[in-house]
Amino acid sequence: MQNSAHYAISTGRRLLCAVRPRLGVSSYFEERCLHRGAVYLSRNRKHETNVSALFKPVQVQANLDDEDVGSELVGKLEKSELLKILNKFAQRREIKALCSENGLDSYLQQQAFGSFRRFCIEAENLPVDIHIIFSDIMQGAGHINDIFPYFLRHAKTVFPHLDCMDDLKKISDLRQPANWYTNARAITRKIVFHAGPTNSGKTYHAMERYLSAKSGVYCGPLKLLATEVYNKANERGTPCDLVTGEERKFGISENSPASHVACTVEMTSVNTPYEVAVIDEIQQMRDPQRGWAWTRAFLGLIADEVHVCGEAGALDLLEKICETTGETVEVRRYDRLTELTVESSALGSLDNVMPGDCIVCFSKHDIYTVSREIEARGKEVAVIYGGLPPGTKLAQAAKFNDPENSCKVMVATDAIGMGLNLSIRRIIFYSLVKPTMNERGEREIDTISVSSALQIAGRAGRYRTQWEHGFVTAFKSDDLKILQRILEQTPEPLKQAGLHPTADQIELYAYHLPNSSLSNLMDIFVNLCTVDDSLYFMCNIEDFKFLAEMIQHVPLPLRARYVFCCAPINRKMPFVCSMFLKIARQYSRNEPITFDFIKRNCGWPPKLPKTILDLVHLESVFDVMDLYLWLSYRFMDLFLEASSVREAQKELDEIIQQGVFQITRLLKNTEAGQDGEIPSYQMRRATYVKEPRLPSSSRGRLTERLLAQGLLTPGMLSELRKEWDAQQHAVPQVQSADKDSQEYVTDSDDDDSLAGNTKKTRRKRRK
Repeated sequence: MQNSAHYAISTGRRLLCAVRPRLGVSSYFEERCLHRGAVYLSRNRKHETNVSALFKPVQVQANLDDEDVGSELVGKLEKSELLKILNKFAQRREIKALCSENGLDSYLQQQAFGSFRRFCIEAENLPVDIHIIFSDIMQGAGHINDIFPYFLRHAKTVFPHLDCMDDLKKISDLRQPANWYTNARAITRKIVFHAGPTNSGKTYHAMERYLSAKSGVYCGPLKLLATEVYNKANERGTPCDLVTGEERKFGISENSPASHVACTVEMTSVNTPYEVAVIDEIQQMRDPQRGWAWTRAFLGLIADEVHVCGEAGALDLLEKICETTGETVEVRRYDRLTELTVESSALGSLDNVMPGDCIVCFSKHDIYTVSREIEARGKEVAVIYGGLPPGTKLAQAAKFNDPENSCKVMVATDAIGMGLNLSIRRIIFYSLVKPTMNERGEREIDTISVSSALQIAGRAGRYRTQWEHGFVTAFKSDDLKILQRILEQTPEPLKQAGLHPTADQIELYAYHLPNSSLSNLMDIFVNLCTVDDSLYFMCNIEDFKFLAEMIQHVPLPLRARYVFCCAPINRKMPFVCSMFLKIARQYSRNEPITFDFIKRNCGWPPKLPKTILDLVHLESVFDVMDLYLWLSYRFMDLFLEASSVREAQKELDEIIQQGVFQITRLLKNTEAGQDGEIPSYQMRRATYVKEPRLPSSSRGRLTERLLAQGLLTPGMLSELRKEWDAQQHAVPQVQSADKDSQEYVTDSDDDDSLAGNTKKTRRKRRK
């Protein structure tokens, strides 16, 4: 399989070399062809993973009997003779064949033989039955193969899965996920697919049916969209509740649930019956991280009518899935309501930016650079990127949309692709290259997909705004040719929908494998699971495993540990990860996680940011508060002060808004700090502490980029340099007597230490 993939790639290169002079094949299509070949190769490498290596051997205790009964019966055993017998036993072909018949492959055989050998040699007193068998063999009264039953008993103690492999495979049989939702299968649902591009009115028509129904649920991809539906429904006189991971709002009252609900897709109830359900952005079923939530909603919603909205490319997959549920799909197609024109020339220079323009970047570094360059030309800029709080995004959108406001230009990431109503005249792609996460959790740089390009470009020329005719172009001339080809295509058809292990399935695994960690259980599940790959794929679990490994040594019940690891955390934010660990420890001690605990560890009250690093830290504090609110709805007994945290979060949102409004000044202050000290974003015990700087000579391009993106601080770099120097000089590290300090990450208030530990985590996984 692997050789064929290499052959396909090399053949593809030869063919491209042959046709390029004749057909003028662009570098974009070369990259896509070769990339797909590489993906094919990586997928087949994944299937070559040795599943047995995922099962960790259990340490077997030596025989604890004080009396050596075996020696009293048949005499002492010579250790040297015993070792010869064991080595001879391990080399016999018939023994290896018997091992294979009993589920021990070569890897497990090697591990089990080693463990059995140590057990027999190091034990002062062997169990009586084994002692007698060895004695008989030494005396010529027994055959060496007689050892096998005792070896197999030992092997099953070392590897408990040998006794339950069939059960594990049954638990992880995911070939018919439609059958998990018996209540949905018990009714005849009407499936209506509203297919169309951005700005075609497809969601509008589905929402009209939702609002006219006696009861309904809206399942959206973002909090902003769910909140928009919640507000719109209540304004139109249809009482509606809001349910997101971090928030609950009520259309009537807490004690009187409304018949309509607007929720984020992960929060969809598959136990409540509705007349109408709306699932927005159904093409997200293919998302490597979150796709499982759309699959679960589509298969599990108990509704007379299920209206799904999204790209036409999702139709074939939806119809195939509906064949497994005995349902049919009614298709309603929509065309774009406004005109969208791809310009014939690139922007070329930021001097050519005009009112109504939105420049789309795919990194924070580009956001900062472009924003500053435009404001240097005397134009005010609105800025939107994924890490901003919802309130700040809405404030920036309102500022840009307001015809009376002096701000006429926006710089944004692809976060504008959904969730915000923006009055954009022209979309300008600053770049066509975007970092993505592949199905194995690895970061890749690739040209944006047709689907992403169409979604973003479609934001220009919104219906019933001042800019009804939209335009699209690229910043660079070379990119424009590629962009034109991309936008001429239709979105790639969806091939598979995502699935994810449930808490119940992992609990059953833990019952059979009680000595395995949660991260290890997830690895075993994913590698053993059986999926109908003509319809489904297993979603990426790297973020889940990252959190599981971080809190592995924190004593938590399995169900609570699973819930903690489902928390929506950006693992690139060291401060948020540090707080996650502290909260998990506090919970494990059965101590309330109070607002004072949050304030003490986050440095409250916050100050207006002076640099970009200060702003990034405030965004991290906002994420910590989101984490608290998310956990407060799952562990209400120990997260008792959600209302106080929510009020503080509103205050913090306003401070972040002020920082974003003056983002250019923050950038200037950050750069000015390169010749002096950069004010710290790090807060320890409610005080700001200045970060030490590294000499500029010790910084490279990567360092500067990480600093600009807020992924590192000068203090972290200084700590890393100290650790490196200490390792180089073999300086012994003082071990803390406190067991907590020996855990995965230290429990100090300095979250700088987390950066080093996070990197160690990733290295461990790569081994």
